[in-house]
Amino acid sequence: MESLSLPVLNPLLVSGSNLYRKPSSRKTCSLNFPIGSTSISTVRRFRVGVVKMQAVDEDIDVKQMRDMAAAKKRWDGLLREGRVKLLTPREAGYAIQLSNKPLLDVRPSSERNKAWVKGSTWIPIFENDDNLDAGALSKKVTSFAMGGWWSGAPTLSFNKLFLSKVEEKFPKDAELIVACQKGLRSLAACELLYNAGYQNIFWVQGGLESAAEEDLVIEGSQPLKLAGIGGFSEFLGWTDQQRAQAAKEGWGYRLVYSARLLGVVLAADALFVGAQQLGPFIQKLRGH
Repeated sequence: MESLSLPVLNPLLVSGSNLYRKPSSRKTCSLNFPIGSTSISTVRRFRVGVVKMQAVDEDIDVKQMRDMAAAKKRWDGLLREGRVKLLTPREAGYAIQLSNKPLLDVRPSSERNKAWVKGSTWIPIFENDDNLDAGALSKKVTSFAMGGWWSGAPTLSFNKLFLSKVEEKFPKDAELIVACQKGLRSLAACELLYNAGYQNIFWVQGGLESAAEEDLVIEGSQPLKLAGIGGFSEFLGWTDQQRAQAAKEGWGYRLVYSARLLGVVLAADALFVGAQQLGPFIQKLRGH
């Protein structure tokens, strides 16, 4: 049976809807060394090292893009050939309620804990990376700097126990509806399950985020559409999901986020004024 080679997924790619990311352009680092403090050979070695680091980063970007393109091609083949059946969220809701088909939720805990489909089974294919070793910390810092602070996208790692836990819960002939927040990670899960021998797999197109309120029976502290957002953009209410929610809720909902934005502006202004006052104060202390 065909073995699955999961792509090395950037955390921003995993949580987003785009399957490709254009390699980022990087400017050559230019440093000025004090004359006499550093030899010419040291400067040359440093510049060579910078060039090599840039080349490695660009190779990683290209590899990720190729891996995602290859994965998309495989997943399209699964759907086109009918090895994985496609369901809309509404059709999935009918199948759950009328045929009692199980729903396998493969989202990470950061999304699952906010909202979930009643009666669903939760086994994440990617989970939040809580390791604190040097490699994991480097990934967290990179993810945060590349937009994680704004989007709240966590650093994820592949759950090596995913297949074994599914096999503990469901036999190979079970009819499984597989879903995630946006539909990307659930496709990866469908491929894994198919290659492991599961033949009755249904994929929820667009993910749980695309479900209407009446499609599924939901539990949790937040609407299902808001389970995949986070970061500073969520705090300010500047996500597409929150704008759609605001259109339904009315002015009361919008006022909450308007007040938060005003608070951020006032806090930034206070910090700016404080920084201006701090400089002269420090100079006075030095003068004494």
